[in-house]
Formats: sequence, structure tokens, C-alpha cells
Amino acid sequence: MAQHTGRRTFLGLAVAAAGLTACGSTPAATEPPVADQQPLPSPSPTRAENDRPGDADWRVTAPGPQDAIEGFADRVSVLPGEPLGLHVSTTAPGFTVSAYRMGWYGGARARLVWRSERLPGVARPGPTVAAGTRTVRADWPRTTTVDTTGWPEGGYLLRLDAVGGPGQRYVPVTVRSRETAGRTVLVNAVATWQAYNEWGGYSLYNGPTGGYGTRALEVVFDRPYRYDDGAGLFLVYEAPLIALAERLGLPLGYATGTDLAREPELLRGAAAVVSLGHDEYWSNEQRQHVAAARDAGTNLAFLGANCCYRRVRYEPSALGPDRTVVCWKSDYRDDPGFRAGRPATTDFRDGPGADPESGLLGVSYDGYPVDAPYVVSNPGHWLLAGTGAVAGDSFPHLVGVEYDRVPPAGPAAGPIEIVASSPVVCDGRRSRADSAYGTVAGGAGVFATGTMRWVEALDADGPGGGRADHGMDHRAGAFTRQVTENLLRAFAAGPAGHRHPVA
Repeated sequence: MAQHTGRRTFLGLAVAAAGLTACGSTPAATEPPVADQQPLPSPSPTRAENDRPGDADWRVTAPGPQDAIEGFADRVSVLPGEPLGLHVSTTAPGFTVSAYRMGWYGGARARLVWRSERLPGVARPGPTVAAGTRTVRADWPRTTTVDTTGWPEGGYLLRLDAVGGPGQRYVPVTVRSRETAGRTVLVNAVATWQAYNEWGGYSLYNGPTGGYGTRALEVVFDRPYRYDDGAGLFLVYEAPLIALAERLGLPLGYATGTDLAREPELLRGAAAVVSLGHDEYWSNEQRQHVAAARDAGTNLAFLGANCCYRRVRYEPSALGPDRTVVCWKSDYRDDPGFRAGRPATTDFRDGPGADPESGLLGVSYDGYPVDAPYVVSNPGHWLLAGTGAVAGDSFPHLVGVEYDRVPPAGPAAGPIEIVASSPVVCDGRRSRADSAYGTVAGGAGVFATGTMRWVEALDADGPGGGRADHGMDHRAGAFTRQVTENLLRAFAAGPAGHRHPVA
């Protein structure tokens, strides 16, 4: 498919990951009534963790110039107690590291788990670019080793603070779950974060010319994230949902897409798997393991759009296994891995080995860019209980910037019902964005929002919207929070198809 640089520009300006191709080619502190008030396992470690005091000063407020301080971890995820290395470059004489676990914490959204002593600062050389694949890496030595003993599972931001500032950046890390039985698993979409990362001048979309032809063909986790705060896409597309899920006290598990790809038994017995706001890049292994969990009764929730669209392969980097994301896209025939018999790293819906994403999600990516109201078409659906929505209710700007729809003839794993169907016009082409719920033979429920702005909308809480509002208002925030609570509670209680079969 053709590539368009305008999407990358929009992403950079909005700090929002757009999708792939153009068209045609503060949660509330109280808990409102919800549809499924299922009893939760007791005690809930999530609730106990979030009863601890939070720390409101976790945010990056003085980023400074790009080279003031930046860094990356040599592990994308670790088990509690495993060490990780930090590779840091700074123009300051010293810096500190503060580890914040992200959650609810009475609305503070984070808890300080650990802080380093002052460490010496060293300015490191610029990026190295590999010939052929145009892969960018930061060949920096390990600055310090962090011991995660005593850290609870969860999503973390390690904040680097330059001494004498300004200079602050995050380094995202997941402290993953060893097992997930009975839990709702929140999946950090780290491959997608890295696909859009332009640190050093190259992403899987663009090179220095801003064009598709000079893009990287493989990207690595051995570099910082370019965006101003260094958090990749975490704060926009993932943190609001984590806060909501932790506020509910659900038994939660944490993993990254690379963990799901590497460990076929990780999802054994999981109650649900939640893909967050923008989760575009999957490996064959991740898809197979998630589909197997679904068939065994694990519910699946896709809270973004354009999910499971690009097929990738993980390979090692100089710092460890699974740290290179390989995605040659339309040039897959030139990929040495493909020539050696590995699957093509192109879109899942395209050959060779076509496997359209609707076979897992129930919906298919349909286009970019759009900005449209979200329109309720099935107000009696159990997912909308407690919202007060009636047929035709609309929520401005909630559909965007990419959207999905139930394909007229695409594959699906089971029967589907449409919860909301929103008219959109994309590059002059009329279509619809669909929120859809389906079930499979083993009893699992599958829900897809059909819009990339769903997780962002969880924070829309004012007349003009929240921090990442796109114009979404408090109505959109209240609506999406209620629907998401209904979804999470029902999915945490076991195979949703047994209690909520598709009519």
C-alpha cells in the first residue's frame, strides 16, 4: 500500500500515533453502577497497591533540549527482582533516576518506588546507522544497573533528571507478570512505539528525506524515544486505561507484545487480554498465542484501531534477544529472513500467507485520517449499561484519527453484533467506524472499539476535553469510562460469551 508522510507529521504534532495508509488505499474517583458487578478475587493485589499513597510530581515538566538528557533500558521488560541496565547520555555533570509505577493511586497516577543516588553524567556520541537496513542504534555503554527487587508488576516510567537542569526524560519499562491465570492482562505495545520512533532520523515510516523510500527496514530498542518526554506512545495510548483498570481493583497482569510472542504459555488461564490504544505491529507468534488463549476462553479487548495490522519478526540486537523489530513491508522480497524461509514481514491481510486481522479482532482497519462523531446504534447493549445513551446519541471527535469497521465479507471467528456504527468520510470516501462485540465457540468475548481515540477519551473530562482531547468533551469521557468499566468487569469474571452471548 502507498505510504503518506502527512500521517507522520500529524503524529509528531499531536504526539499521537497515526496508522498506516490514507483512506481508500481524570477518571472519576467514584465508581458508578455498571452492568457486571461480579465479585472480584480477594484480596486483590491491585487494590492493595493502589491504596498506597501516590506521588503527584512524577511528570516531566522541564525536558530541556533534546540532548540535555536521554536514555534507554537494555531490557524492554523484566520479572520482579531482575536487573536492568540503563544507558544514558547527558550534557549535565550528573543525574538521578526515579522509578514511578503507573496506576491510579487516588488520582495521582503514579507511585515512586525507587530513586537512585546522584550518578555522573557523560555526553555520548550520536546515533549509528546501519547500511542496508538503515537501522539506528545508540552505541552507548551501560551507565548503571537498576535492581528491581521489591518492585510490583506494572508499567513503569523511569525519570531521568539532569542535575542543574533543565533536563528530564522518561525511560519506559514493564515489570511483567510471570503467570496470568485469573487476571486481566494489559499489554504494552512496545513494537508499535518503536516503529514510530524517529530518534536518530529513521523510523519504520520515514528517513531523513521524510519519505517512505528512505525509511528504516528494521528498528531496535537500543536507542531512546525521540518524543519530548521520552515515553514513546505510553502516556497517550496506554496510561489512561491503566489508571482506570487499577482504580477498579481488578486482578491485573502486565506484559509486552514481545513477551506474548516469546512465551506461548504466558496467557494460560488468563481472564482477558487488553490491547491498548495503538497496537499495530504484531509478530506471527504473538498472534498465534493470543488466538490460542481466546479459543481456550480468554476474553480479548481491542481498545484502539488499526491493531494487528503489520506483521513483524523479532531478532536479537547487540544487547540481547528480541530487541530488533523487522518489518520490510512492501520490500519483503529483499528481506534476508524471508529469503531464508521466514514469513513475510508485510501486512497481515496481504500475501504471501495472508491472514486478515478481522479473523482475530472481528473488525478491520479501514482508513486514515478521520475526525467524526461516535454514534450509538445499539443503546440496549449490555456494554452501554449505565451510560444513559439512546439510539443516535453522538460524541464529537471520538472517532479518529484511524478507524476500523466490520468488513462485509471478511473472516471472523464467530458471530458479531455492532454496538455503535459511526458514519465517516475519509478522502471523500463514505464509510463507517464500528464498535463490535463478538463471541467464539469456547465462550470468550471479543470487543473492538473501532477508533484510535478511545483510550485518550478516558481522560476527556472538561468542557473542551482533557489533556489529549482532540476536542472531545466531558460527555465523551464519561461515556467511554462507563463502557470500559462494564467491559473490564465482565471480562474479568470469565468467558463473557457464557453470560453475554451474541443474539
